[in-house]
Amino acid sequence: MADAPPIGEILVQPDQLKERVRALGRQVSDDYAERDLLLVGVLKGAMFFLSDLMRNITVPCEVDFMAVASYGSATDSSGVVRILKDLDMPIEGRHVLIVEDIVDSGLTLQYLLRNLGARDPASLEVCALLTKPERRKADVPILYTGFEIPNRFAIGYGLDHRERWRNLPYVAALAEA
Repeated sequence: MADAPPIGEILVQPDQLKERVRALGRQVSDDYAERDLLLVGVLKGAMFFLSDLMRNITVPCEVDFMAVASYGSATDSSGVVRILKDLDMPIEGRHVLIVEDIVDSGLTLQYLLRNLGARDPASLEVCALLTKPERRKADVPILYTGFEIPNRFAIGYGLDHRERWRNLPYVAALAEA
Protein backbone atom coordinates (compact mmCIF):
# COMPACT_ATOMS: atom_id res chain seq x y z
CA MET A 1 0.00 0.00 0.00
CA ALA A 2 1.67 3.17 -1.21
CA ASP A 3 0.34 5.53 1.47
CA ALA A 4 1.28 3.30 4.40
CA PRO A 5 3.82 4.97 6.69
CA PRO A 6 7.06 3.05 6.98
CA ILE A 7 8.03 1.20 10.11
CA GLY A 8 10.26 3.28 12.35
CA GLU A 9 12.54 2.41 15.25
CA ILE A 10 12.05 -0.98 16.90
CA LEU A 11 11.04 -0.35 20.51
CA VAL A 12 10.78 -3.95 21.80
CA GLN A 13 12.53 -6.89 20.12
CA PRO A 14 10.86 -10.32 19.72
CA ASP A 15 13.16 -11.97 22.31
CA GLN A 16 12.41 -9.20 24.82
CA LEU A 17 8.67 -9.72 24.29
CA LYS A 18 8.97 -13.47 24.78
CA GLU A 19 11.00 -13.18 27.99
CA ARG A 20 8.85 -10.45 29.55
CA VAL A 21 5.58 -12.24 28.74
CA ARG A 22 7.03 -15.41 30.29
CA ALA A 23 7.92 -13.45 33.46
CA LEU A 24 4.47 -11.83 33.59
CA GLY A 25 2.88 -15.30 33.26
CA ARG A 26 4.90 -16.54 36.24
CA GLN A 27 3.95 -13.49 38.30
CA VAL A 28 0.23 -13.83 37.48
CA SER A 29 0.38 -17.56 38.24
CA ASP A 30 1.95 -16.91 41.64
CA ASP A 31 -0.48 -14.11 42.49
CA TYR A 32 -3.59 -16.03 41.43
CA ALA A 33 -2.73 -19.44 42.87
CA GLU A 34 -5.86 -20.95 44.46
CA ARG A 35 -8.10 -18.35 42.76
CA ASP A 36 -10.56 -18.55 39.90
CA LEU A 37 -8.98 -16.30 37.25
CA LEU A 38 -10.78 -14.70 34.32
CA LEU A 39 -8.66 -12.94 31.72
CA VAL A 40 -10.47 -10.21 29.82
CA GLY A 41 -8.71 -9.43 26.58
CA VAL A 42 -9.29 -6.04 25.03
CA LEU A 43 -9.68 -6.55 21.27
CA LYS A 44 -8.14 -6.32 18.84
CA GLY A 45 -4.74 -5.11 20.01
CA ALA A 46 -4.27 -7.45 22.97
CA MET A 47 -4.89 -10.70 21.05
CA PHE A 48 -1.21 -11.65 20.55
CA PHE A 49 -0.22 -10.62 24.08
CA LEU A 50 -3.21 -12.40 25.64
CA SER A 51 -2.59 -15.68 23.83
CA ASP A 52 1.12 -15.68 24.70
CA LEU A 53 0.41 -14.64 28.30
CA MET A 54 -2.20 -17.41 28.73
CA ARG A 55 0.29 -20.03 27.55
CA ASN A 56 2.63 -18.85 30.32
CA ILE A 57 0.03 -18.92 33.10
CA THR A 58 0.05 -22.20 35.01
CA VAL A 59 -3.14 -21.75 37.05
CA PRO A 60 -6.53 -22.63 35.56
CA CYS A 61 -8.03 -19.62 33.86
CA GLU A 62 -10.83 -18.65 31.54
CA VAL A 63 -10.87 -15.97 28.88
CA ASP A 64 -13.43 -13.52 27.57
CA PHE A 65 -13.16 -10.49 25.32
CA MET A 66 -14.32 -6.93 25.07
CA ALA A 67 -13.93 -4.64 22.10
CA VAL A 68 -13.93 -0.93 22.68
CA ALA A 69 -13.34 1.97 20.34
CA SER A 70 -11.51 5.14 21.25
CA TYR A 71 -9.00 5.67 18.46
CA GLY A 72 -10.66 4.88 15.14
CA SER A 73 -8.00 5.46 12.50
CA ALA A 74 -6.43 8.45 14.22
CA THR A 75 -3.17 8.30 16.13
CA ASP A 76 -4.61 10.13 19.14
CA SER A 77 -7.31 9.01 21.58
CA SER A 78 -10.64 10.75 21.21
CA GLY A 79 -11.38 10.30 24.91
CA VAL A 80 -14.79 8.93 23.97
CA VAL A 81 -15.08 5.18 24.57
CA ARG A 82 -17.72 2.93 23.03
CA ILE A 83 -18.24 -0.77 23.77
CA LEU A 84 -18.36 -2.62 20.46
CA LYS A 85 -18.41 -6.10 22.00
CA ASP A 86 -19.25 -6.81 25.63
CA LEU A 87 -18.31 -9.82 27.75
CA ASP A 88 -20.14 -13.08 27.12
CA MET A 89 -20.16 -14.11 30.79
CA PRO A 90 -20.99 -12.41 34.07
CA ILE A 91 -17.99 -11.44 36.22
CA GLU A 92 -19.72 -11.06 39.59
CA GLY A 93 -17.57 -12.70 42.27
CA ARG A 94 -14.78 -13.49 39.78
CA HIS A 95 -11.12 -12.49 39.93
CA VAL A 96 -10.76 -10.49 36.73
CA LEU A 97 -7.52 -9.49 35.04
CA ILE A 98 -7.92 -7.00 32.19
CA VAL A 99 -5.28 -7.71 29.54
CA GLU A 100 -4.46 -4.56 27.52
CA ASP A 101 -2.02 -4.02 24.69
CA ILE A 102 -1.14 -0.44 25.59
CA VAL A 103 -2.11 2.19 28.14
CA ASP A 104 -1.63 5.60 26.64
CA SER A 105 -3.83 8.40 28.00
CA GLY A 106 -5.47 5.91 30.38
CA LEU A 107 -8.95 7.14 29.41
CA THR A 108 -10.05 3.85 27.82
CA LEU A 109 -8.74 1.84 30.76
CA GLN A 110 -10.37 4.22 33.25
CA TYR A 111 -13.69 3.60 31.48
CA LEU A 112 -13.18 -0.19 31.49
CA LEU A 113 -12.28 -0.24 35.18
CA ARG A 114 -15.38 1.77 36.06
CA ASN A 115 -17.64 -0.31 33.82
CA LEU A 116 -16.33 -3.72 34.96
CA GLY A 117 -15.99 -2.62 38.58
CA ALA A 118 -19.72 -1.87 38.62
CA ARG A 119 -20.34 -5.56 37.82
CA ASP A 120 -19.09 -6.59 41.29
CA PRO A 121 -16.02 -8.76 40.57
CA ALA A 122 -14.15 -10.25 43.54
CA SER A 123 -11.06 -8.39 42.27
CA LEU A 124 -10.20 -6.33 39.22
CA GLU A 125 -6.62 -5.76 38.10
CA VAL A 126 -4.79 -4.76 34.92
CA CYS A 127 -1.97 -6.33 32.94
CA ALA A 128 -0.68 -4.05 30.17
CA LEU A 129 2.01 -5.01 27.70
CA LEU A 130 3.00 -1.40 27.07
CA THR A 131 2.53 1.87 28.89
CA LYS A 132 3.37 5.46 28.03
CA PRO A 133 3.49 7.25 31.41
CA GLU A 134 4.20 10.68 29.92
CA ARG A 135 0.89 10.58 27.98
CA ARG A 136 -1.28 9.70 30.99
CA LYS A 137 -4.38 11.84 31.46
CA ALA A 138 -6.14 9.47 33.88
CA ASP A 139 -4.55 7.92 36.96
CA VAL A 140 -5.16 4.20 36.45
CA PRO A 141 -3.70 1.34 38.50
CA ILE A 142 -1.66 -1.14 36.44
CA LEU A 143 -0.55 -4.13 38.51
CA TYR A 144 1.47 -5.81 35.75
CA THR A 145 3.41 -3.87 33.13
CA GLY A 146 5.47 -5.31 30.32
CA PHE A 147 7.38 -2.28 29.05
CA GLU A 148 7.35 1.49 29.39
CA ILE A 149 7.84 3.05 25.98
CA PRO A 150 8.45 6.61 24.80
CA ASN A 151 5.67 8.81 23.50
CA ARG A 152 5.62 7.32 19.98
CA PHE A 153 2.74 5.66 18.14
CA ALA A 154 3.45 1.92 18.55
CA ILE A 155 2.69 -0.81 16.00
CA GLY A 156 3.31 -4.56 15.90
CA TYR A 157 2.62 -7.54 18.17
CA GLY A 158 -1.12 -6.81 17.89
CA LEU A 159 -0.98 -3.02 17.77
CA ASP A 160 -2.06 -1.43 14.53
CA HIS A 161 -2.20 1.69 12.47
CA ARG A 162 -5.35 1.71 10.33
CA GLU A 163 -5.65 -2.07 10.90
CA ARG A 164 -2.18 -2.79 9.49
CA TRP A 165 1.10 -3.90 11.08
CA ARG A 166 -0.46 -6.08 13.83
CA ASN A 167 1.48 -9.08 12.52
CA LEU A 168 4.95 -7.68 13.18
CA PRO A 169 6.84 -9.96 15.64
CA TYR A 170 8.15 -6.91 17.52
CA VAL A 171 6.88 -3.51 18.68
CA ALA A 172 8.03 -0.57 16.58
CA ALA A 173 7.32 3.12 16.39
CA LEU A 174 5.34 4.30 13.41
CA ALA A 175 7.75 6.36 11.30
CA GLU A 176 7.09 10.07 11.32
CA ALA A 177 5.15 11.14 8.22
